[in-house]
Amino acid sequence: MTQSTTRDIVQKLWNLCNVLKDDGVTYHQYVTELTYLLFLKMAEETGTEDQLPEGYRWVDLAGRTGLDQLNFYKALLLHLGTDTSGLIQEIFANAATIIRKPTTLHILVTAMANLDWYSARQEGLGDLYEGLLEKNANEKKSGAGQYFTPRPLIESIVALMKPTLEDVIQDPAAGTGGFLIAANHDIRENSDPDSWTEAEQRKYRRGTFYGIELVQDTHRLALMNLLLHGLDYDPEGAGIRLGDTLGSEGEKLPEATLILSNPPFGTKKGGGLPTRTDFTFPTSNKQFAFLQHIYRSLKPGGRAAVVLPDNVLFESNTGRDIRQDLMNKCRLHTILRLPTGIFYAQGVKTNVLFFTRGETDKGNTTEVWVYDLRANMPQFGKRTQLTRKHFEEFELAFGPDPCGGAEAMAARVDTGLEGRFRRFTRAEITDRRDSLDVSWLKDESENGGELPDPTILASSVITELEAALAEMQSILLELGATEEDLEAVGVLA
Repeated sequence: MTQSTTRDIVQKLWNLCNVLKDDGVTYHQYVTELTYLLFLKMAEETGTEDQLPEGYRWVDLAGRTGLDQLNFYKALLLHLGTDTSGLIQEIFANAATIIRKPTTLHILVTAMANLDWYSARQEGLGDLYEGLLEKNANEKKSGAGQYFTPRPLIESIVALMKPTLEDVIQDPAAGTGGFLIAANHDIRENSDPDSWTEAEQRKYRRGTFYGIELVQDTHRLALMNLLLHGLDYDPEGAGIRLGDTLGSEGEKLPEATLILSNPPFGTKKGGGLPTRTDFTFPTSNKQFAFLQHIYRSLKPGGRAAVVLPDNVLFESNTGRDIRQDLMNKCRLHTILRLPTGIFYAQGVKTNVLFFTRGETDKGNTTEVWVYDLRANMPQFGKRTQLTRKHFEEFELAFGPDPCGGAEAMAARVDTGLEGRFRRFTRAEITDRRDSLDVSWLKDESENGGELPDPTILASSVITELEAALAEMQSILLELGATEEDLEAVGVLA
């Protein structure tokens, strides 16, 4: 059995979207609709239908036709979202079908019933669902790229961070759950679950994986994804919650020994400040707010790997204050400059910051190593796919220590001006006004001769303008202007 069967099923499911195109359905809406139907069908296939109330299962839906089937389906969604509890209610909360024609529903149900579910179970239902999420993220009209971190990047980060059964793992911007799922896979691959004690099993299921997702449709996709990868839903704690990490829900997350995340880019909706009361540096910039949450949520000795856009590395004023605070409280040991084009929806230049929380809150960063995987790299996209192989040299240079300890740092090799990996002392960074936006290689590739998509260029310009506007606001406020003054002249974002 090969993964080709899973790919075939994913393509067949994806092609069914054509049935809904005449109804003006978006790809993202389609994946959400598929999630409802897949949950019912997979409960039947995996013998777990007892979690669903009698009379509201796949067989009850598939046994109907015409308008009766569509009306029953609407009633089923309402019932599962209101008259159940736990995972079922979370997945079907506020669920409503986008299907308007009985024939459309009949085509979807019939096609889904006729798929090769035996092979899908053999290869892993989780892989099938991940394939659908990836299709959705790569479809530029879906807008779902913001919730989907490329899996080769996730796999590389997780391999370097070496999650263990002892870890408390957090993703405060969980999206569809990719980081938590990859961490779970790594833990199970590198240990023997059959040898775990009862206490270890309990800790694994009830106290290991934590996350928050803000958008309800994305949250239900994440819950489905975790379910199909064998991760339990704990109504009392572990799992991915629906909520705002930059609000009170974020303060309730337990301290972590490992945080893996790709926070959303841009400013907080409406331009307001987060409602969190525990941030030292209030900011409407979501990346900086999430960064504060992450390094403050780490236990001493805890480690993190976070995907962040370039502006986090160079913005002044509050941005500089937060970078200084990060480098004081944590050992920021590695920055990976990522290639362009791997985040289609955002279209901005990104990095991975690797850091470890210190035992004290002062002077933890003494050197920062920067790996440039951006210069002289192809323009990634549909024509050139990002793969795990693209990260092999970086992983080798990074070394075996996920915490970036002194011994591991001493073993690293600075490749000089012609190479991709360089060391910068804390003093050198101070001389750069604490900017971490370091580059030295001349990029001869010009994105491999390909012009970036216009939406990518526009998105990048908007991000830089927002950063410049935020910096201007800070300067004016420092000079004595009030928010009312800025609003009056149209400078307040």
